[in-house]
Amino acid sequence: MQLEVGRTCDRGQDGFFSYLIEAHKSYQYLINEHRRRSAGVMNLLKRTVTFFIGGAVLSAPQSVSGQDADYEAQVAALVALPSVVRALELVEERDARTMADLLELTEIPAPPFNEDQRGERFLEMLLDLGVDSAWTDTEGNVIALRRGTGSDEVVAVAGHLDTVFPEGTDVTVRQRGDTLFAPGIGDDTRGLTAVLALLRVLNEAELQTTADLLFIGTVGEEGIGDLRGMKHLFREGGPKIDTFISIDGTGHTGITHQGLGSHRYRVTVRGPGGHSWGAFGLPNPAHALGRAIDYFDLAADAITQFGPRTSYNVGRIGGGTSVNSIPFEAWMEVDMRSESPENLRAIDEVFQRSVRRAVEESNTQRRDGAELSLEMELIGDRPSGEISESEPFVQQAIAVSRHLGIEPSLGRGSTDSNIPISQGIPAITIGGGGQGSGAHSPGEWFINRDGALGIQRALLILLAQAGTGVTS
Repeated sequence: MQLEVGRTCDRGQDGFFSYLIEAHKSYQYLINEHRRRSAGVMNLLKRTVTFFIGGAVLSAPQSVSGQDADYEAQVAALVALPSVVRALELVEERDARTMADLLELTEIPAPPFNEDQRGERFLEMLLDLGVDSAWTDTEGNVIALRRGTGSDEVVAVAGHLDTVFPEGTDVTVRQRGDTLFAPGIGDDTRGLTAVLALLRVLNEAELQTTADLLFIGTVGEEGIGDLRGMKHLFREGGPKIDTFISIDGTGHTGITHQGLGSHRYRVTVRGPGGHSWGAFGLPNPAHALGRAIDYFDLAADAITQFGPRTSYNVGRIGGGTSVNSIPFEAWMEVDMRSESPENLRAIDEVFQRSVRRAVEESNTQRRDGAELSLEMELIGDRPSGEISESEPFVQQAIAVSRHLGIEPSLGRGSTDSNIPISQGIPAITIGGGGQGSGAHSPGEWFINRDGALGIQRALLILLAQAGTGVTS
């Protein structure tokens, strides 16, 4: 389909959209036919596959259970070390301190592009726990270094400082029974407190790692922050990081090793504006925007029904001054995501063509006044990519999970790890323990159930990669 889109672009916009409409109709026909015949076809396929491969299906390696036994042995040896045993115990013994950190940091506002206050306190906490050095970089990331004993490898573990909530949001923590309610308490204040907990137990257990460790609070993970903190860390000339662990949100089962790419735009259409009756005939930015959404929805629907999963969303719309005024401005914000970089580029092209066509047609249709102007601003560009499940770092995380009696869930997401993953640097995102829900809403909540388990898993994943230099 991507080749077809590229070919039909040469026909001009009318041909392009006519093609997509016809493709959409044809695809709907095929879908209906598929639904009618699918049961019989799938049954036949299953019988055929079973006939040819027989019992080999039962012995084929599975995605998680097929991990190499060496990783399990390495984790078992790691967990048997007295210093590691003590560190794991300390996670539970210091859980009250971890919860106190969670409450304190949650009540420090950290709206997008204004994480300074929380970052300053996070830096103080890192220094109080004890590190070799700590600083805030020019982008606002808070970084602390704990030196290793004999390796030039650097392993970083991070939570993000920012929340999605605007300035002025009430972030007071309220408790009902065992449940804590506050905006941002799970996403990602829990991640920040898990980072602090890891540093605390390593220091108290006097557990040295072979690799250098970086403990980081990043900025700009959410929304239009566009991973600005991570892009700064992993820029050319940035600090050396060989492996990256993001602790984001709650839970203790997930391992995100695939990055979900996205493009986000803010589209603004401007015109002369005027009275809805007296100036009727002037081009209307809101009408042009509505037409653009219609064109985009039709075309994007046709190309997202097959191939790698791809999505699109018009998330925000605004403009105008009153019901009886032709707007002088109308705007929208659009999010497009895909597992595939190629598909993301394709739907981006469809989006831009849809908007430009709508504005051009509105200008042609106008009866009076100046033409509409169009501004398309790319406000988000998150790369996709993946670290193979067979990558040793991912396999170590799987082995750690299973050693703790956890059945890991591997997946894809849009997190801080997108940046290193897109550069081929081993990176995963995991939860910080506990249970929670309502992320990005004022009703976000957290329960400290299995909270210590999530931090213990993070500790072992960190140590399995960084090494302890201890043999007994």
